[in-house]
Amino acid sequence: MSDESKNDPVLSVAVVQAAPVAFDRARTLDKVAALTSDAAKQGAKLVVFPEAFVSAYPRGLDFGAVIGARSAEGREWYRLYAESSLEISSPDFERLKEIAAHSAVNLVIGVIERDGSTLHCSVMFFAPDGTFLGKHRKLMPTGSERLVWGQGDGSTLSVFDTNVGKVGAVICWENYMPLLRATMYAKGVEIYCAPTADGRETWLPSMRHIAQEGRVFVLSANQFCKRSDYPTEYETPFGNEPETIMSRGGSCIVGPLGNVIVDACWDREAILFAELDKRDLLRARYDFDGIGHYSRPDIFQLTVDERPRPVLRNVG
Repeated sequence: MSDESKNDPVLSVAVVQAAPVAFDRARTLDKVAALTSDAAKQGAKLVVFPEAFVSAYPRGLDFGAVIGARSAEGREWYRLYAESSLEISSPDFERLKEIAAHSAVNLVIGVIERDGSTLHCSVMFFAPDGTFLGKHRKLMPTGSERLVWGQGDGSTLSVFDTNVGKVGAVICWENYMPLLRATMYAKGVEIYCAPTADGRETWLPSMRHIAQEGRVFVLSANQFCKRSDYPTEYETPFGNEPETIMSRGGSCIVGPLGNVIVDACWDREAILFAELDKRDLLRARYDFDGIGHYSRPDIFQLTVDERPRPVLRNVG
């Protein structure tokens, strides 16, 4: 099956635009299973979920922090957030493997990953047989995200050689880091996944630029969620009406010449589907290959430190 899939020039993909059950990992995983199954039944071989889908992008929450002080209420919200996160090798992590295997898809999903007591905004990759391929941890949380998310290091700048092609992920505003993009291109990424929480009108033009710059397919997934998708006691400056939109979406699929395959989807839950002709990758690189014949390594060179940075290192 894997050789046949890899040799097939046409790839069916799905981008999920939906909301998790915020701060409720078990119910969120139920939703992941249902949405993945729906996508697979419609032929998708690769399914991409948004940033922080398991199990919340805590939009509007300040965690009780001001410069020089933190509140008891904010510490309690952090506890709840951490308890809804996902630890590798936990039973719920195993469930993600089962979800991928049950639907026989490549699953790319944004999770809040707990490592000890530190949370990371990560993307996890699972093969159609449920094998965990690896993860990418967001290198630079943006703005107030830094209150609750740690930084990744160079050890998870991964591109995975899967049965549908070379797949990698760059999370939200990491996509505005030119050297990170160049690293992914140099690693040969073909299907560039961009899970995000950015619902601005400027996001689609950014994805079109990246697709054309890297000569890659870009699959971007954002949450569509309402106030009712968050706990009732959740304090947010966006209002408390259940139908208030907290995240508009804007998920999209773009081809390697910057052509929009599936336009940005707004203000509703949806699964976006597309059939990608992987031969378009070579067609696009005919006149521009940013890490090949257009790279000028005699002038420009990029050094990437991919060593993991653990706190404890035993020497001797």
